[in-house]
Amino acid sequence: MAKPFTILVTGGAGYIGSHAVLALRDAGWPVAVVDNLTTGFRWAVPEGVAFYEGDIEDSALLARIIKDENIGAIMHFAGSIIVPESVENPLKYYHNNSAKSRSLIESAVTGGVHHFIFSSTAATYGMTEESPVSESTPQLPINPYGMSKLMTEHMLRDVAAAHDLNFCALRYFNVAGADPQARTGQSTAGATHLIKVAVEAALGKRDSVAVFGTDYATPDGTGVRDYIHVSDLASAHVLALEALIADPNRNHLLNCGYGRGFSVLEVLDAVDRVTNMKIGRKMEGRRAGDPDSLISDNRAIMERFPWQPKHADLDEIVAHALAWERKLIEMRGE
Repeated sequence: MAKPFTILVTGGAGYIGSHAVLALRDAGWPVAVVDNLTTGFRWAVPEGVAFYEGDIEDSALLARIIKDENIGAIMHFAGSIIVPESVENPLKYYHNNSAKSRSLIESAVTGGVHHFIFSSTAATYGMTEESPVSESTPQLPINPYGMSKLMTEHMLRDVAAAHDLNFCALRYFNVAGADPQARTGQSTAGATHLIKVAVEAALGKRDSVAVFGTDYATPDGTGVRDYIHVSDLASAHVLALEALIADPNRNHLLNCGYGRGFSVLEVLDAVDRVTNMKIGRKMEGRRAGDPDSLISDNRAIMERFPWQPKHADLDEIVAHALAWERKLIEMRGE
């Protein structure tokens, strides 16, 4: 059945955005991408997808894309995501993540776009004592990254109340892995994600993996996180889109995780298993602002959407990340 309009994916040449493009295409949706290629890659956008190199703050460009491509919904992934950098350079994060989101939302309202899916984060909860974390847990961000994303959630709430727009904000936990068919993956140099760093070490790109803190109140003393496969996350975005279309009067603010966690050492053990080798581990002190454990209460998204994660096995997440890392080495001739 023909789809009624095209989906605009901002940041669609980046890690999560490029997986969302694949998930939308696999579901039969026509897609257009806008990306300024600051951290994204032009090759990550498949052939046949309309691509616009530009900034989401360029309201004239957005107006043209919305009109020319018949955009009916926006999936918004463009932004900056490195927590320590947000502490060092907060103005960059309030510009890229808050001010530019405000401009994009205005372009959506002006252009008559009725549905908006936003890439939010568990960082909006801050240093919560609760675990697992539910959607009703107080949102008290402890860094500019988390606050910049929370500000966008608030903007969307207010705009949806005043205009013909409904939205879904998905609060991601720790995103990992790569497309099972190795069509795209985490490609940014200097990435800080643990599984990305660990598979780089396994392939000789790094000497060792730093373990930040071994005295947390967890079974093995290292921090516990809820790792979600990027393809399962992408499928949740497609279901969110369908839910927004099905009920234009309802908004959704939902956690996106598996509801169970793994410690840093458990993740490194999984990498050892998958690669059949032992990667070096360098024990270091805690990083400021790292909670002992951060696990999602994902009951709401499981009840709200027909979401059935397909890649929740940690070894599979690692195997897909490793396969993508090997492909990157081939592509770049490293």
